[in-house]
Amino acid sequence: MANLRDIRRRIKSVKNTAQITRAMQLVAAAKMKKAQDQALAGRDYAKQLKEVLVNLKQNVAEDAHPLLVKREGDRELVLVISTDKGLCGGLNTNLYKKLRAEVSPGAEFVTVGRKLRGTLEKLGKHLVADFEVKDPVPFSEARPIAKLLTKLYLDGKYDKVSVAFTNFVSTLRQEPTIHQLLPIDPAVLGEEAAYEGMTGIDHGVADKQVALAKDYLFEPSANDVLDTLLPQYVNFQIYQMLVESRASEHSARMVAMKGATDNAKKYIKELTLEYNKLRQAAITSELLEITTAMKAME
Repeated sequence: MANLRDIRRRIKSVKNTAQITRAMQLVAAAKMKKAQDQALAGRDYAKQLKEVLVNLKQNVAEDAHPLLVKREGDRELVLVISTDKGLCGGLNTNLYKKLRAEVSPGAEFVTVGRKLRGTLEKLGKHLVADFEVKDPVPFSEARPIAKLLTKLYLDGKYDKVSVAFTNFVSTLRQEPTIHQLLPIDPAVLGEEAAYEGMTGIDHGVADKQVALAKDYLFEPSANDVLDTLLPQYVNFQIYQMLVESRASEHSARMVAMKGATDNAKKYIKELTLEYNKLRQAAITSELLEITTAMKAME
């Protein structure tokens, strides 16, 4: 059985740990609010951009742009967006499980975030490139990623480009998601992305059909507009996935640190109770010894 000194040391150690996790919880909560606002702010724009592309696609041929043409091969490049730091629950583990289940065994990877980059390196996967992204995520840092993925696809090195990221649903829920980025599927353009339906505003089916039925005039031509708009679409898709992942990271870390703090407090109470019991037992034992000694002296 532990003595009083050992229990005091354990209580002090757990209190110090609780202070650290509490501080990390507060920091994550502050970053979480900014990241969530950034993620939510881009969802309406992403939705409107897709609506314009849907209407634009109806005015051009199926093979009007190489980013729209499907390929028969199975060479796949995957952009993996993970976290740079840990202590965010099962966020990275769940994303890796999704990758292992849905991505082809021969896929190659571009990574953002140290956690899954290290995992993929240990597994011997081929990493084409690695990027570091600041917090909060600036739009300018999504451009070089989009430029590289687009160039590799247009050069014919890959037949498919996907993005693996964690979609932000709520503070308590984050979903690992794999989204096909290239080639751009016209059928998918007419559907809502996972994050677009979470703005809290439901315009109804009729309003969505009206939005998709808008009539546009293109100047100088629909093909010229398509050449400009498709790279912008790819850029913004990657940016939105980056901010969704960052909002998920800070939310998961805040929840994990809150759970750690609560568990530490609970453990402190249990240790304090055990300490008080041992202390009371020691006092009782000393009183008995004194009483026994006094009786022996009579």
